[in-house]
Amino acid sequence: MDMNSIEAVVQTADPADWRDGDAWLAGGTVLFSYGSYAFGPEPFKRLLDLGPAGWTPVTVAGDGIEVAATCTVAELYALPDSPEVAQRGWPALDLFRPCCDSFVASFKVWNMSTVGGNICSALPAGPMTSLCAALDGVATILGPGGTSRTIPVAGFVTGDGTNCLAPGELLRSVHLPASALSSRVAFRRLSLSNLGRSGVLLIGRLDAGTSLVLTVTAATKRPVQLRFGHLPLSAELAAALDSAVPDELYHDDVHGLPAWRKDMTYRLAEEIRAELAAPERTPDMQVSGDFWPPRVPRRPLQEGV
Repeated sequence: MDMNSIEAVVQTADPADWRDGDAWLAGGTVLFSYGSYAFGPEPFKRLLDLGPAGWTPVTVAGDGIEVAATCTVAELYALPDSPEVAQRGWPALDLFRPCCDSFVASFKVWNMSTVGGNICSALPAGPMTSLCAALDGVATILGPGGTSRTIPVAGFVTGDGTNCLAPGELLRSVHLPASALSSRVAFRRLSLSNLGRSGVLLIGRLDAGTSLVLTVTAATKRPVQLRFGHLPLSAELAAALDSAVPDELYHDDVHGLPAWRKDMTYRLAEEIRAELAAPERTPDMQVSGDFWPPRVPRRPLQEGV
């Protein structure tokens, strides 16, 4: 989409340079698709380009993974095969590729779209929000005057297209703690059409083999997270969803009616509960949707075989 209101593109990652009429530019896949009027009644005048910031896309350490806001989807998708995580023993790395696949986008989008941009866009179906919220990601936010603050990604998105950023603030990175990466996980996603936008996306995490963390996204206008100090029974899980997700919180658009999203949330939540309650790699486990379990790359045929 042509953005003919733009008067200047400024290469900066300093919130002190921000002024009214500015927009931060990372990959630009949402900004250039929707146009500036999609984000408010007044058009943008300047784009503050984060491209030259030079932030390291992914940093792996003993306490977890630091993902820069400018890390692309393609770079995140490549991480599970990288030597940096090869010996870490983090089962939750299995979530990275299903969440990237949930974009249902071309390689052109994957090479431009950024983790931070997807989270800041605050779309209910944003899969980077789903991934980072489910793994207890903590966002670092930079502000004018050299200030900074942190907030859990689960609370970063506040509604359909809204987030917690104040004018001029900038998402710098998301930290995924090793404690969450070390947990056993389960993933479920549904859409109304083959290769369609996510209508329901749930991720379950079993901490220390006993405590369930369930994160509901796409079905709801903002992430909803349920925490249990144990593995609940079906009735307890359903009652917790009743309490945590009022009917008005379910999203309503062409990708799914609220009633369907609610029904599928309960269905997928129970599948996740049952999967994490069973021994790992249990055969014939009921799985709805796509992108799970993780696909095993096919080995190349050896000569003469």
